[in-house]
Amino acid sequence: MNPRLLGIAGPFQGAAFSLHEGNVSIGREPSNDLWIADPALSRHHCLLLPQGGQCAIRDLGSRNGTLVNGVPVEEQLLRNGDHISVGDSVLTFLREEDNSRLSQNSIEFNETEEIGGSTVVLRPEDGLYLRSVESLTHSARGMRDLNVLMKIATGIGGIRDHESLQWQILGLIFDVVPAERGAIFLFGRTEDLASEVAWDRARGPAHAVRVSRTLVERVRREGVGLVVSDVAHDATFSRIGTLAELRVCSVLCVPLLISGTVVGAIYLDRRSPQEHFDEGHLQMMTAITGIASLALENVLHWEELKEENRELRAQVNLEHNMLGTSLRMREVFEFIRRVAPTDSTVLVQGESGTGKEMVARAIHRNSSRAEHPFVAINCAAITETLLESEMFGHEKGAFTGAVAQKKGKMEAADGGTLFLDEVSELAPSLQAKFLRVLQEREFERVGGTRPLKLDIRVIAATNRLLPEAVQSGTFRKDLYYRLNVVALTMPPLREHREDIPLLADRFVAKASRKCKSRMKALSAEARACLMNYDWPGNVRELENAIERALVLGSTEYILPDDLPEAVLEAGAPITPSAGKYLGTVKEVKKQLILQSLQEANGAYIEAARALGMHPNSLLRLIRNLDLRDVVKAGLPASKT
Repeated sequence: MNPRLLGIAGPFQGAAFSLHEGNVSIGREPSNDLWIADPALSRHHCLLLPQGGQCAIRDLGSRNGTLVNGVPVEEQLLRNGDHISVGDSVLTFLREEDNSRLSQNSIEFNETEEIGGSTVVLRPEDGLYLRSVESLTHSARGMRDLNVLMKIATGIGGIRDHESLQWQILGLIFDVVPAERGAIFLFGRTEDLASEVAWDRARGPAHAVRVSRTLVERVRREGVGLVVSDVAHDATFSRIGTLAELRVCSVLCVPLLISGTVVGAIYLDRRSPQEHFDEGHLQMMTAITGIASLALENVLHWEELKEENRELRAQVNLEHNMLGTSLRMREVFEFIRRVAPTDSTVLVQGESGTGKEMVARAIHRNSSRAEHPFVAINCAAITETLLESEMFGHEKGAFTGAVAQKKGKMEAADGGTLFLDEVSELAPSLQAKFLRVLQEREFERVGGTRPLKLDIRVIAATNRLLPEAVQSGTFRKDLYYRLNVVALTMPPLREHREDIPLLADRFVAKASRKCKSRMKALSAEARACLMNYDWPGNVRELENAIERALVLGSTEYILPDDLPEAVLEAGAPITPSAGKYLGTVKEVKKQLILQSLQEANGAYIEAARALGMHPNSLLRLIRNLDLRDVVKAGLPASKT
């Protein structure tokens, strides 16, 4: 005898746990024997108490309760095959020896014949329980059925996983209808099933439930529920091979409808002739499917909203840190969205100033490690001797000056993300040590004698081509392959110029807050200069150029003259006509400035006033046009 739990739905799905002598706790905290980070679980949810071949389950005052076959319990002995619902998971208690698991496809469809003969058919709108319940309260069965429906509605109301919901409903049905086998399935867009749960109470969870396609197809096509009380005496059903082979005595099938559309069905049958399904069972199942359909619609809608909310939150987080609507940046955002939920090591490559660290932070923020530290190490900014102690930490007395134990940055990142910037500059001796961290997820402090376990995600960044560094022998090949699990190359700004205006506007707002100055708009000419420059320093250079222009500009707009000389010189497309035009404009500017200074006898303040400019703008223009030597040599001394 090997009693155990088998997870069949929800976060615990696929988990198997043997129950030997000794209590077994279930909950959200890692201190439990069986735990998972499910917010629907309480920290200490329930307790299993195996003893002498039997096992009891005890609720520990959990927030959402512990349900056995859909019924909330405080403490109860478990029977073989009982369904236990904890949080969003459904587990099965198995007492007999059975090493198999639930099969992947738990439902098998057989035969496709048209139904004839005598079957009881019920449309959902004709269900007895949808009418006035006054007549039901006068009979013992009516009162019992109403109580059951109330229990079902209460039992499934808080479930937020559609597969767990199906298992819960199936368990509740077995307590109400004398079925030996049951299946609940949801239809996909094609003939395939989108979701299915099935249970043969006699043979256990490892055996598929063979279902009559004939019944299911009619239920799906016509949206009606039907019951055959005595298959052997029904001329049509007695000829169906599946039912005859399984010696099915009674069969019942009802549709699950959402907004008038059949989205699934519930199938029940039994072999024992002692009790048959009747029209009362069909009425009851029609009422149950009404409740189940509403709960299923809510769960599916909730799951859609949850997924949409997750995606929107991820997008908002990404947009908050990184801007761009170009195809290249959308590819970056999609990469972050797909990689963030995993724990894979990421290598971010690209030129300086493209935003590699911002990508690393966005991946961390959108991952399950977001609540844990993000620790960055610049491998090029610290000497080799200090870098080892900085990364791994050291023990007291490890070297001169180590007066106390110090935890390194890797240890500080435990549970979170470690970002290695400029990883190509990592010293060869440290490359070997870090390779061990990636392989074994353990390390030793400097001067330490015992390995320490580490739970980190590693994101590395470099502006060098690591394959070339590997070829030159400055970077270990095995470390490169360990880092290059998932790689992203950040596009340089010149490859997504359409994002420049958006970035420039953001940097203007950022610089105005930083410098506590008035917001300014970019003039059309300045915007054109930004668009036509190649930006070898990428986004970082753009940000610095905008801040400089905001600080030095003297008008209410940012003008081309406020931009760095390199940006200004490359401010227009290089074409013969444009070159001629710009040359002429430049000469006219020179002549106007020299003439104004001549008329003002070299007094640049008066000359600036005559030109309608701020004196600082005039001085900057004199410098940009290389007129300083001319003005100094050919004009009288300034009066100011």
